[in-house]
Amino acid sequence: MTSDFAPLAGVRVVEMSHMIMGPSCGMFLGFLGAEVIKVEPPAGDKTRALSGMGRPFFPLFNRGKKSVRLDLKSEAGRVALDRLLATADVFVENFRDASLAGMGADLADLHRRFPRLILASHKGFLSGPYENRTALDEVVQMMTGLAYMTGPSGRPLRVGSSVNDIMGGLFGALSVVAALRERDHTGQGHAIRIGLFENCLLLVAQHMVQFDLEGHDAAPMPERDFSWPVYDIFTTADHQPIFVGAVTEGQWGALCGFLGLDDLLDDPGLQTKMDQINARDRTVPMVAQAISRWRKAALVAEFERMGIPFAPISKPSDMYSDPHVMRPGGLTTSHLPTGETFRAPSLPFEVDGQMITGGGDVPSIGQDTVEVLSALGLNAAMIAAASGGAT
Repeated sequence: MTSDFAPLAGVRVVEMSHMIMGPSCGMFLGFLGAEVIKVEPPAGDKTRALSGMGRPFFPLFNRGKKSVRLDLKSEAGRVALDRLLATADVFVENFRDASLAGMGADLADLHRRFPRLILASHKGFLSGPYENRTALDEVVQMMTGLAYMTGPSGRPLRVGSSVNDIMGGLFGALSVVAALRERDHTGQGHAIRIGLFENCLLLVAQHMVQFDLEGHDAAPMPERDFSWPVYDIFTTADHQPIFVGAVTEGQWGALCGFLGLDDLLDDPGLQTKMDQINARDRTVPMVAQAISRWRKAALVAEFERMGIPFAPISKPSDMYSDPHVMRPGGLTTSHLPTGETFRAPSLPFEVDGQMITGGGDVPSIGQDTVEVLSALGLNAAMIAAASGGAT
């Protein structure tokens, strides 16, 4: 089941980026039908060589792109980049401005020479006192308070994924789509800057606003004041952890009734949600004891039937056996240049009932150099010079 939804078909994106934030922007645009041409140095994007938790970065976020090898230290390489950008609608990058200028891609100069080109620059910070600082996902999580809110007191903890890099790339793609829409009317491109720090700031905005409205800091999530009668992890009879929530009056009644906790339903001190929240020290252990008599599979079936919020405590690898993830369209398979394959999630929305299952394969270093540069009018000698002699 594959959607033919490709609203960016015909849009050419030149991407000169590494790691996650810029490449994820290009990936999102490619999923929507854009032609994404990744410009790599002669030795290839250094992200290709990462291992451990970094190993998935290149294949995951560079699926479906074309790879053009350019030696931007050479005049021939910079001339080829210039010709390529002249045919592009969007330029995606995430390098320092000085580094870009040294590669023949000074942003102000590009904006002047290619007024229709949309420049999507993924940086650590937007303009301001920190704009020249070096940023990483972990850096901005520590700076904004996201790490403070994730770990217990005194133990700030980064979120278990590159959430800001990926979401920053998503904001990059969103801003590009908006700029393309406006260009349809004005004929002019825009220079867009996306900030990793500002992205994380948006993620903690709910806690900022709570302070602004109430005058005190929220406790870290592991120690938070609960807003719900039941919102906890329990252990089943077969020693399986399961998260269970009861956040409405109906869910509280259904959960207590199912677990045989009629005394809680009849208790005159537990008739309002605030009563139930304030009595958590007494009621949650009773819920835990009742749940411990049930096996996980039986609980899951009953909770799903009743509409009780629940979740098994899963590892990422468990998603490959999850029936919802494994339904048609939930995952897309990509091939590496080595012939290996991997499966990764599709975009998290449906169009007319179908998921966007593009993805595509991972290019080898410079595999599309000749095709792309010859279409720009470069001959074999010029291509060899531009690519550092390797095509």
